[in-house]
Amino acid sequence: LSPFLDTSRPSPLSLLPWHPLWQPPNPSARMWRVLRASLLRVRAARDWARGAATGQPPKEERDPAPAPYRDTVLLPRTRFPAQLPGRLQPQAELETQQKCGFSELYSWQRQRKTKKEFCLHDGPPYANGDPHVGHALNKILKDITNRFHMMRGYKVHYVPGWDCHGLPVEMKALSELQAQDLSAMEIRQKARKFAERAIEKQKSAFIRWGIMADWTNCYYTFDGKYEAKQLSVFQKMYEKGYIYQDYKPVFWSPSANTALAEAELEYNEQHISRSVYIKFPLLKSPPKLASVMDGLSKISLLVWTTQPWTVPANQAVCYMPNSEYSVVKCTNTSECYILAADRVESLAAILDMQFEVISTFKGIDLESGSCAHPTIPGKDSPLLPADHVTMAKGTGLVHTAPAHGMEDYSVAAHHQLPMDCLVDEGGFFTEAAGSELQNKAVLEEGNEAVIQMLQAAKSLLKEERYVHSYPYDWRTKKPVIIRASKQWFVNTANIKATTQEVLKKVKFVPASGQKRMLEMLDRRTFWCISRQRCWGVPIPVFYHKTTGESLINSQTIGNIIRIVEQQGSDAWWTLPVEQLLPREAVAKVGNHDALDYVKGQDVLDIWFDSGTSWARVLEDSDQQADLYLEGKDQLGGWFQSSVLTSVATRKKAPYKTLMIHGFTLGEKGEKMSKSIGNVVDPDVVINGGQDHSKEPPYGADVLRWWVAESNVFNEVLIGPAVLNAARNDINKLRNTLRFLLGNVAGFSPETDSVPASEMYVIDQYMLHLLQDYSNKVTEAYKEYDYSRVIRLLQAFHTRDLSNFYFSIIKDRLYCEEEKGLKRRSCQTVLAEVLDAVVRSVAPVLPHLAEEVFQHFPYKTELESVFRTGWINTSSVWKKPGLEEAVEGACAIRDSFLGSISGKNALEHEVVVVIEPGLFFELMEALQPEESSSISQLNEIMMASKTTLLTKLPKELASEEKIIEGNFLINLEGGDIREESSYKVIVQPAAGAKCPRCRRYTSDSALTVCPRCMEVIAQNGKNIM
Repeated sequence: LSPFLDTSRPSPLSLLPWHPLWQPPNPSARMWRVLRASLLRVRAARDWARGAATGQPPKEERDPAPAPYRDTVLLPRTRFPAQLPGRLQPQAELETQQKCGFSELYSWQRQRKTKKEFCLHDGPPYANGDPHVGHALNKILKDITNRFHMMRGYKVHYVPGWDCHGLPVEMKALSELQAQDLSAMEIRQKARKFAERAIEKQKSAFIRWGIMADWTNCYYTFDGKYEAKQLSVFQKMYEKGYIYQDYKPVFWSPSANTALAEAELEYNEQHISRSVYIKFPLLKSPPKLASVMDGLSKISLLVWTTQPWTVPANQAVCYMPNSEYSVVKCTNTSECYILAADRVESLAAILDMQFEVISTFKGIDLESGSCAHPTIPGKDSPLLPADHVTMAKGTGLVHTAPAHGMEDYSVAAHHQLPMDCLVDEGGFFTEAAGSELQNKAVLEEGNEAVIQMLQAAKSLLKEERYVHSYPYDWRTKKPVIIRASKQWFVNTANIKATTQEVLKKVKFVPASGQKRMLEMLDRRTFWCISRQRCWGVPIPVFYHKTTGESLINSQTIGNIIRIVEQQGSDAWWTLPVEQLLPREAVAKVGNHDALDYVKGQDVLDIWFDSGTSWARVLEDSDQQADLYLEGKDQLGGWFQSSVLTSVATRKKAPYKTLMIHGFTLGEKGEKMSKSIGNVVDPDVVINGGQDHSKEPPYGADVLRWWVAESNVFNEVLIGPAVLNAARNDINKLRNTLRFLLGNVAGFSPETDSVPASEMYVIDQYMLHLLQDYSNKVTEAYKEYDYSRVIRLLQAFHTRDLSNFYFSIIKDRLYCEEEKGLKRRSCQTVLAEVLDAVVRSVAPVLPHLAEEVFQHFPYKTELESVFRTGWINTSSVWKKPGLEEAVEGACAIRDSFLGSISGKNALEHEVVVVIEPGLFFELMEALQPEESSSISQLNEIMMASKTTLLTKLPKELASEEKIIEGNFLINLEGGDIREESSYKVIVQPAAGAKCPRCRRYTSDSALTVCPRCMEVIAQNGKNIM
């Protein structure tokens, strides 16, 4: 140690967990005599880097050259290709799946003896079409999750499923047929066959993507046993009073002839309605306003609506009791109008009128007044208070049609108003609407007819186009209406409070999803679960032929459950009513016979189908899935229907964690559309399109990398540029892995590993970084933050490995003695790094991980990396104090390299000057000699020689540039802090270039340097 050390304090070496450093012996004179040869530059490293894409071995393996030193340089050896041509990638992945047992992996892990279990319950995709990138995003996210937990020692429970019923499937099946007026059973048979074909297409794609599952035991919502479980949940909810039948307005799809739940809607933000301003002539003045109205003629209430077709069904005009209203006189016509006081000025502008305010009053003063119906002579509409009236737009007075509005229905129920619906299932006016309107579509010519009627009655003040958000049927993509009809409902109001409390205990990823779901649930007062279709699970209810009274109870439902379990739900349509309806159940409701009843024609909402999947898939009746993972649309869909049915029957959520991902969009953020030409087909991504120059084959791992690297909690972009970038990222990783594989050739971890305490400091530091990487990447997987996994991986393999560690240790790997401690030290690290990196990337890139695993130069007992567990690091690798020494040396190196930008560091020598102190002691531990070309400090500098001094040399030339810098030492958690300055002097290398290692440390360009002489002598090579 330096004589300048301060002996009054402990040496910093005692604070650092290093083994005392050994020094290489000096070369002997005999070695100089043995080694005489002509100079020949070693070109093999360059040849190896070129990496034949066909998997050929490096050039030095194929065609050894007779160069004097080539055989003495230990260049990497591996048959792992740097990259595969695109045309070979898909086939290589298929071979990997076959060789490494992808199809058997799920059943293998289920047979392991472990108490730890991880259950990811698969949300069933619709069996209504080809696989798309939305499927890829969802299934790959699930597979990454499952593979990580399996490698961590969990027994993974994952049963893939399909949502087979409902309009999405029925419409696709019927679109293939020309025939009309098919029977219910004919439609069901066609729909089943279509669903089965779609399932097989999707299943094949999922398998090709590398999704781990037991593909022979999936669940299907059209399976009899599944349907029976679903009806059992229905029975429990009915018995508890959560399911009831009622006549009320619901969302109705005229294009599909069925009721819809809110989760089956999508909103068109650019929908155009024909909005109208209408006069409702005042018939009966409100008593409190009698004095105000005296002497005024032609008083009307001013009403605005965006749905003129609902006016014939008007039963009232509503006002806000606590808001202010005004009576105004139009100076143009002398007519008087009642409207909200806050809307007077804006409406005068809209209607192009001049208003004079006669009087202003509270809305409650309108009580007990009435007005004339604008299209039906002799009919009056009462003025009623209501809380849903707003002042933000319109007139502050709301036209109320109980059959066509949820709030309107509530007002009508409270005041016992008629709720007659004048619109049929197809969206046409009925006979009750009158001859002028009968058989006209309410959203088309029916709307126009009503406007003409208003105009004829001189009730129309103005019509204008109004652009606003409007609900559409998510399947037919056509507008819906609100229409009163008799339906079956789940009373969500009665289970809402419990459900909200349950959801507060569920973990949401991201956390913002919880608030959104609670808000959606809070707005939901009921859930319409009946659909007027035939492809689905029947609602097990019978109706009396004469009275229409429904017959449904535990006994009737129980009998249907038994039949469906054995024969499937087709039995509802194929068996006669007397076989479906038990005689005992009929006897209980009076002197009736089964033949007095008919079967109900409604089926259950498909959200009830899929929302009861937990009852079929979770093996224990009390079991909760660890995770549900779906798109953000399921916050109001499957996530919600699942928790409602589970809370109603079990008082608990079916899941512990919800992970919510975004939708897929084109790479410019636009929706995918065939007309735009930005639709990405996963099959084309994997296998390529017709023109490989435009649509190259990338393989499944590129698709998986795209999923993992994306911020899936927002919208996920995909396109050619995104996929090309993903392929390039994987190829960079392949090159890193290839370097690792090539440099552990001839190394056995069992017999050749060096204990961490005996390693070079830089090697110990690399293990320290490796443990930090392993811990962080494991935590990122646990938090389902797969984009962070990729960021950590890329930073580690590019910055820490390729740009830093590999560049430092190449000389040791290639030029030191093959089995010597120096080389084995870094080979030990490379083997640990290779193992950790392959395992850390395996859940994301299973094909690449397995390919690398097969190229391990040392034997592995199992054929699959997935059967060998997760990353295994050692706590002794964590050495915080080590960072100060290495990072201090790296700070000096950065100053050196920065001063010779673009030049070869080996052509230079470095003089480092540090005043006596802690920083000098740390550097001296890396280089005990004053000058050295083989010290650990010089290896980090990457120079030909490093000199470590405590003061500037006296013989320093005046023209030599001095680079100054500072480094802050922080040891023992901040207890030891010291900022030290250093100076760096860069000089041309004094020695000749060694023809073997290419460092400028030789006495002559014709002879190797002393280090190389010693290595060659130890290997017994005589190149004379």
